[in-house]
Amino acid sequence: MKKKLLGTLVCIAMVSSMLVGCGSTAATEAPATEAPATEEAAPTADAATEAATEEAAAPAADGELIKVGIINNDPNESGYRTANDKDMKNMFTEENGYEASFAYSLKNDEQITAAQKFIQDGVDYLLLSAADTAGWDSVLQDAADAGVRVILFDRTIDADESLYEASIVSDMAKEGETAVEWLKSQGLDEYNVIHIQGVMGSAAQKGRSGALDAAGFNIVTQQTAEWNAEKAQQIVQSVIDSGESFNVIYAENDDMAKGAVAALDKANISHGVGKDVIVMGFDCNKWALEELLAQNWNYDGQCNPFQASYIDSIIKDIQRGKAMTEKTIIMDEKGFDATTITQEDVDNYGI
Repeated sequence: MKKKLLGTLVCIAMVSSMLVGCGSTAATEAPATEAPATEEAAPTADAATEAATEEAAAPAADGELIKVGIINNDPNESGYRTANDKDMKNMFTEENGYEASFAYSLKNDEQITAAQKFIQDGVDYLLLSAADTAGWDSVLQDAADAGVRVILFDRTIDADESLYEASIVSDMAKEGETAVEWLKSQGLDEYNVIHIQGVMGSAAQKGRSGALDAAGFNIVTQQTAEWNAEKAQQIVQSVIDSGESFNVIYAENDDMAKGAVAALDKANISHGVGKDVIVMGFDCNKWALEELLAQNWNYDGQCNPFQASYIDSIIKDIQRGKAMTEKTIIMDEKGFDATTITQEDVDNYGI
């Protein structure tokens, strides 16, 4: 059922300026749990948001504001998540016809508790970026029984498709496959990889890890740093201290790649194009793409955080009684190579 972005745009009748979709005040916010650092994108969120806000607001049938409960990962988790949260807050405002409440956590059980509260509060829509892919069937069934429509964003979950309206996501497995194919194309005599993983069980971790696991490289160490730069630095430092040889760092987000590089710099180990260690990250934070442009890193995989305009369009269609023809909307993404990236790429795709 997954189709490319262009086809999906036609299916949901979105304006072309929303192609950049992957914001800032909400009605209420639940306290964020303490989080480490993760996961970027097409041109700008602002262009998509401006285009969407020019359309008529999406009023509920009785003329009242549409109540949305938005469950996300901690916005301090990473540059990706900060951009994603800002995009959501810019879109789901009273001016655009919404009454929005936000809850944040990196823990599935806390997110489920927040979802149950939103359902009890009588939201019209539950927007969910799940911390883990499993464990959501019961709460989504509760939402369906209460007449609450669920829209997934950023991450997939293991649940019956009948329990949610649509899923606006990145193809995390494809992100991993694209990165691994790039790594294979480097033609190294041997591949000794330090693999730094994100939060275990998340869609991003599973997709990006899966491709590397299947590649057959020698994995020097494979540990989770939970998207956190400091933990990633500690992992790499421990390998350096052990004296074990490595020539690739495959970090599942930019922040962890940054932490890994800090350990390399501390040990005076060269990295980047033509150097001792290949450095790979994901998310395309602008500062990370600048590292590619300077050839201090080698590769960065795009993960698009600008999903709010897509969700807004889906809600408008539902409010108008229009049936969804596609369940899954895949964000358009690619990878960047330090030897070919341009300043224009940094400006257009960096978040």
